[in-house]
Amino acid sequence: MAEPAIEARGLRKSYGTGPTAVEVLRGVDLSLNPGEFAAILGPSGSGKSTLLNALGLMDRPDAGALKLGGEDAVALDEDGRARVRNARLGFVFQFDSLLPEFTILENVMMPARIARARGLSTEAPAQDQVRAETLLDSLGITKLAARFPSQTSGGERQRAAIARALIQSPSVILADEPTGNLDRENGAKVFADFKRLAREKNAAVVLVTHDESQAKTADRILRMSDGLLR
Repeated sequence: MAEPAIEARGLRKSYGTGPTAVEVLRGVDLSLNPGEFAAILGPSGSGKSTLLNALGLMDRPDAGALKLGGEDAVALDEDGRARVRNARLGFVFQFDSLLPEFTILENVMMPARIARARGLSTEAPAQDQVRAETLLDSLGITKLAARFPSQTSGGERQRAAIARALIQSPSVILADEPTGNLDRENGAKVFADFKRLAREKNAAVVLVTHDESQAKTADRILRMSDGLLR
């Protein structure tokens, strides 16, 4: 049996201390195999973003276990967490978060550039560029490679953000309302390309969305309520 791409057991997270503490995650379990796509629905304040932060190693849970590709992520120090984020995780947010002073191509290549600077990759910059250009082509935005984010549309920037998330061939992609800032027509097109590329990369996807139509295309629909997945 294949190792789960991501596996969380009993994740708990509270904010504050003492009697004023607010328990946001109350023992979340989640396991996804490579290529599996799960959509998480839930009202604001139910813990969805907190869960993504924990799964993405941007926040430490108070309790519970989290494994990425079989590796215990909870026990890692900050350098180890940064290594795993770079090698195993891709992030797509509601807003593209592209760096305005870099071109579209440079933004897409940024995770690979960081990996090389940290000694986590021995690939030459030319190889990184080939992979980035291939992703841009697959998303239909090759012509934008030399432009800066301010010179592109919202949908084009979100496609570039998807390419950036995939440049390191992550085993898990965490997506938080990835088309929530786009109109319905552009959002549907961007989401279709996002899903197609994730499938091609055999990446597990955790999608947080309020869009029921997007959620219906997932392998599993999970609903978050009161800090638990149901």
